[in-house]
Amino acid sequence: MLYPLKFKPIFKEKVWGGNRLQTVLNKNITSGKTGESWEISGLRNNVSVVSEGKYSGKSIQELIDKHKSNFLGKKIYEKFGNVFPLLIKFIDAFDDLSVQVHPDDKFAEQQHNETGKNEMWYILDTMPNSELILGVKKTVTKDEYIKITKEKIFSDLLNSVTVNAGDAFYIPAGRIHAIMKGVLLAEIQQSSDLTYRIYDWDRKGLSGKYRDLHNELAAEVVELQAKKNYFLEYKKNDAFAQLTSCEQFTVNRLKLLTPQIKNYSSKGSFVVLMCVSGTLSVIHKNIKYFIRKGETILIPAIILAETELVSEKKAEVLEIYI
Repeated sequence: MLYPLKFKPIFKEKVWGGNRLQTVLNKNITSGKTGESWEISGLRNNVSVVSEGKYSGKSIQELIDKHKSNFLGKKIYEKFGNVFPLLIKFIDAFDDLSVQVHPDDKFAEQQHNETGKNEMWYILDTMPNSELILGVKKTVTKDEYIKITKEKIFSDLLNSVTVNAGDAFYIPAGRIHAIMKGVLLAEIQQSSDLTYRIYDWDRKGLSGKYRDLHNELAAEVVELQAKKNYFLEYKKNDAFAQLTSCEQFTVNRLKLLTPQIKNYSSKGSFVVLMCVSGTLSVIHKNIKYFIRKGETILIPAIILAETELVSEKKAEVLEIYI
């Protein structure tokens, strides 16, 4: 019998990583260079493992292989088969991440026989004047873009936006982006680790060597049209707000300031909850599964109708499904 599932985080050391996964999100890390906590992953060599209950020690892949559409949802299983289609992360940027872009599904399939990457960000914490790089400052031609990247005149190309906690962004495949120092965020993305690095600030990685750049591939997929606004618009004080909904995922922000019950019987997809503030309980068959700030839980599709969500302490939650 399936039940609400918590998984062991997979920590990633990064040259730009810090310690706020511990100091802000209460993760059990020991390094001051931890950049990412992969909360739920089905990627090869990075498969999440259940941390509690009957299935403790079982991988998400084993559960999908066994429970199939009961785990993922009927339509999700028909589309993706025995593959978990999302990658859920927390990211701490103590320093600037590389400037990068991701391919779409078609290009990724042609070049790598893999899935492309669309993603979204929800900002959890910032330092004063923290920024993101999103898109291009002005529309350029492909030849102009190639010239800029070769000559590293990135101040002429990269669009920067100042961000604060609660801001949200959708980053479709092809859009240049970089998380800059001081930003702590939640990332929801397709299950892909394909990244084309455009610029890495002329610094060496943790290995002591410069990391590879992928400018020829990036030039084939990059979006060169400037946009007026990159922010996802929503009412931050509302109890419910849809941040983004696309073919790959839907992400809502729930503010549960008082105890209340939410039933998930109509979703038809597994549901992932990321707690970004406070505490809540997911109740299944009269058993409470608590998640606190910095924790994530997955509700398999088959038990949605039997599961309720109750705020215990002014919880703020990202609700994710397909």
